Amino acid sequence: MTSLIDLQHAIARHSVAGFNQTAVPRMALARADSVSGGSESVYEAWLLVVAQGRVRMQLGDEPFELSAERYALTSVDLPLTGEVCEASTQQPFLALALSLEPVMLASVLLDMGEQLLDLPPSAGMALGVLGTDLLDPLTRLVRLLSQPVDIGMLAPMIEREILYRLLLGEPGAMLRQLALSDSRLSKISNAISHIRRHYAQPLRIEVLAKAVGMSLSSLHRHFQAVTGMSPLQYQKRLRLQEARRQLTARQQSAAGIAFAVGYESPSQFSREYKRMFGVAPSRDALELRQSVLQPRRGPMTD
Repeated sequence: MTSLIDLQHAIARHSVAGFNQTAVPRMALARADSVSGGSESVYEAWLLVVAQGRVRMQLGDEPFELSAERYALTSVDLPLTGEVCEASTQQPFLALALSLEPVMLASVLLDMGEQLLDLPPSAGMALGVLGTDLLDPLTRLVRLLSQPVDIGMLAPMIEREILYRLLLGEPGAMLRQLALSDSRLSKISNAISHIRRHYAQPLRIEVLAKAVGMSLSSLHRHFQAVTGMSPLQYQKRLRLQEARRQLTARQQSAAGIAFAVGYESPSQFSREYKRMFGVAPSRDALELRQSVLQPRRGPMTD
């Protein structure tokens, strides 16, 4: 019987420092030999499995932790903050991420003989504990990296098995919505994609609602249920995450970046930036650049 140790050994064998895509389609492996500071990113629909160590994440105002043998499942693009909080050279943080493919989900559902009916809204994230029914196919998927000639034939079969197990579990209702092109979740996903493409532009909620085929009240209610925030709060988080990225990468004033990400008032940008990151943008930019220039003490920068 496959154990968590088997998954740990498989990931350790095929992973390097950082978060890296693999030869298996849609699968990435993560490894960290030391703890890391918080980083912000927008995560697409995926399954994240922690095999060793611990990561602390935050969605909106809701913090949570994933430790060994736990997983997180998202069904829409969500802005998350994450930091590895348990890792060492002897026991590195090890994780696996698998992007979820709606077309494959729909195919698995049809093969299960289920009708593709719309469902009530659910949160865009679910947390769970790994059982042997998931551990086994996940370990076999990682082990395919030792047999690249088998990836094309076996990876899709193993991936379908993983989706099947997830559909049978507690997050099944959320995944069923992801598979439906006309479901409420799919419409919220389209709204999120629109906001991401036009995050620096003024957001007109009535235009967004019309574009995704929802009423104003329905859009607000379902968007809140899925993401834990309103469309405007979602856009603000995207703007601030992008601003922080630009502050690290570019020698430009905080005011210039504020305008670039869509703010009309630098003072408002500074207030909201400090509220989210705990420090003024100009000071944060200096600290971020200094940390980038610091010499590495190991396989990863702290």
